[in-house]
Amino acid sequence: MTFRDIFKSSFLESSSSITFFDMGIVLVLAFLLGLYIFFIYKKTYSGVMYSASFGVTLIALSLITSLLIMTIVSNIVLSLGMVGALSIVRFRTPVKEPMDIVFLFWAIAVGIVLAAGMIPLAVFGSLFIGIVLLVASKRKTRDNPYILVLRCIDEKSEKEAIKLISEKTKRNNLKSKSVESGTVELNYEVRLIDDDSTFINQLEKMQGISNVTLVSYNGDYMG
Repeated sequence: MTFRDIFKSSFLESSSSITFFDMGIVLVLAFLLGLYIFFIYKKTYSGVMYSASFGVTLIALSLITSLLIMTIVSNIVLSLGMVGALSIVRFRTPVKEPMDIVFLFWAIAVGIVLAAGMIPLAVFGSLFIGIVLLVASKRKTRDNPYILVLRCIDEKSEKEAIKLISEKTKRNNLKSKSVESGTVELNYEVRLIDDDSTFINQLEKMQGISNVTLVSYNGDYMG
């Protein structure tokens, strides 16, 4: 068998044509399910900085993946070249939120399953995943954490500030303490009582307190 005979093999030359109707169905469903994934992402997001561009990325990822899989399914020779080309691609963008990985894989899975012709699995599977994520996000505690940063000029004002913090917060946890030229800087993770932050004004008016800052953040509380 010659080199030319190998490339004339019916196995390599075989390809299944995809009709415009099938392509249209796959792409439209990929777009709609991508929008659905975007909606779930927006509803369940609990990070600090919401990124709308990431949501658009989820829609595009569903569409692009479906295109790639349709190509692989329809033409074996082209699929082998595509696998080789994609193997050299390196993605180095850091994923800041662990849940972002879930949505990325979900969008990719939708594109793969749709292009493979398993439309009911893609639709009902996505609906089920979305419901699970919504229920899980609703069960999260609404007791939002905050970081309290205050600067005290001496030890006496520090003790008075700590006492007031203990009285006015549901939970408090000292994260860091730094002392420089007699000035003490405290960083607390606090949980407010009924989201009442008016005690910050009391802290600021206390003698010996030079600066008070309260910042909301998305952190995991251990305790």
